[in-house]
Order: sequence, then structure tokens, then C-alpha cells
Amino acid sequence: MPKIRVLVVDDAVVVRSRVSKILSSDPELEVVGVAANGRIALAKIPHVNPDVVILDVEMPEMNGLETLAAIRQTYPQLSVIMFSTSTYTGASATLEALSLGASDYATKPSNLGNVEAINQHIREDLIPKIKVFGAVTSPSFKPTKIAHAVAFPTRTNINRVDVVAIGVSTGGPNALATLLCELPANLSVPILIVQHMPPMFTKLLAERLSSKCQIPVQEAVSGVIVEPGHIWIAPGDFHMIVQRDKAVVRLATHQQSPENSCRPSVDVLFRSVAQVYGAGTLAVILTGMGQDGLYGCQCIREVGGQVLAQDEASSVVWGMPGFVVNAGLADQVVGLDRMADEIIRRILLDQ
Repeated sequence: MPKIRVLVVDDAVVVRSRVSKILSSDPELEVVGVAANGRIALAKIPHVNPDVVILDVEMPEMNGLETLAAIRQTYPQLSVIMFSTSTYTGASATLEALSLGASDYATKPSNLGNVEAINQHIREDLIPKIKVFGAVTSPSFKPTKIAHAVAFPTRTNINRVDVVAIGVSTGGPNALATLLCELPANLSVPILIVQHMPPMFTKLLAERLSSKCQIPVQEAVSGVIVEPGHIWIAPGDFHMIVQRDKAVVRLATHQQSPENSCRPSVDVLFRSVAQVYGAGTLAVILTGMGQDGLYGCQCIREVGGQVLAQDEASSVVWGMPGFVVNAGLADQVVGLDRMADEIIRRILLDQ
């Protein structure tokens, strides 16, 4: 199988050198070029013909956003992974890049002096994404049927929806913007979301979505009462759960061990809503890499809740929804453009 060809674009020579060295150590990858800014990168692309571009955000002469816009004009199908810091500026620019068509992003290690930590971060965070977007089939991310899948019967009656729980990862910011902006302001249930992102990113994502949607979107805070007509996003590096407190349900966040290498984890949230809301749970599993949410969906189906999964055609990566569909856990597979209507339909069925 041919290697995935990677172009590394970053103004810092130490970053270019380190990233190139780690990527080249993987037998499935080949670094075909490096560039110190966007202008050099654009000149190199037709000569080195990369499958994936690793693109820094803040660069002199031509920054990452300007470079991305130029790449999308000439090479609309070329995969671009933003490689940015998790500072406020870096996170904001990365979210803007995703809205402009970046395939995904990875955060730069904060401590460039710790060589082994840098190597591990690149291997665990960046390389898997390069392989996904470089179109190399990877057993780790290819949805397959699981041996212990539970066969749930097709249901003719649908329970009342009391909460909508959404799990999403790669491609999530744009998917959430599409979905949430189509929901009405008077929605009669709360919405809880786990989006795989670092701390600063989830806060900025909530602010961006809230500015566009009819329903207020906030980053979750422990102790808040879960009420209809509100949307909460799990904060980066914290799991989010719900807890019943007499007549109300409250949010709680904690930093127990990651699940599926994720914190926040979709499985953690989904298990929690299954325990608290039972059959009144409507789970929505959207585009994303890996299989976080698979066992949470099984928990929701076991208590009589419903599960909707995004279809492959509209997913950036059909990993998370693909695992759920192939495990027989989805009540319905829905395109992103129809997901809001389907959620509203199911909420209104019992009203």
C-alpha cells in the first residue's frame, strides 16, 4: 500500500523538524516536504503532491487561515489538518479554520522542551488523524460489527423525549452549527453535548454556537439545573454527567479517568442520562473518529431510549456513528440536513 504523503507547514524550524521526524518514523507515512509559511506551501503543493497538509495557524507573510482559503480554491479535496496552540487566539483561529473547510485539527504540545512528551502527543493525536484523512484503512477507526452486539427489535411505539444527548467528534463544530441552528427557540427539552475538544476550544465553541442559534448554548458548570430550552456542552478535559436532586436534574463535571482515550467522553454522558432519564432519552451520535458513544448507546437502548445516527454520506468521518449503526443500536440513520427535523418530530410525538 502506498504511503500517505504529508506536507508540514510551520514557521518554527523546531516544530517542522520534530513533526517531520516523528511522522517519518511511521511506516505508513512519508513527509514529502516542509514549508515555513503559506506562500512557500502553496508553491510546493503541485510539486510534492501531498495527501495531507499539516498547517500552522499563526505564520508570517501568509497565515494558516489565508493559506487554507487558497488551498480550498485550488485543491478543494486536499485534506488539511490545522496544527495550533490551545491558547485563546489559537483556539479561535482553529474554529474559524474548521468553518472554512479544514478537515480537522490537532493541538501543539505546550512544552516543547519535553521531547518524549512531544513525541507521544504527535503519535497519539496527530498521526491517527493523518491516517484517516490520508485514506488509509485503519482497523482502529473502521466501523465493524461487534461480536456482542445486542439485537434490539424494531419499535412501533416511541417513548416521550425528556432530554436530547449528542455525541460528536471529528467534523463536530460544523455539524453542530448545522443541526442546532435549525432547532426552535421554544424547544421543550434540554440538550446535552459531548464534543471531543480541549478546554479553551469548548468554551469558544459554545460562544460561537450561541451567537448563531435560537437556543442559548453554554459550557457546562457543575450544579446547574438542567432545564428545557437550553444547550450545554461538556467542558474540555472534564466528563459531564447528570444527577437527580429531588425534583430537579443537575449537571456535574468531573475528571475521572478518560474513557476511549477521551475526556469528555460520550459514553460517560450517555450512561448517565440513561440512568437519570431512562426511556425518555433521545441520543444522537454524529460524525467522529473512533467508537466513543457505542456502549453508551447500548445503555440507552437497554432502558428503552432512542438512538439516531448520522449517515455516512454526510459525516466527515463515519467512525462513531458507523460503530453504532453496525452494532444494530440505531433506531434510524439520518442525514445531517434532516437530523433537526427528525429530533423535533420525535420530541413532538407525545405532546
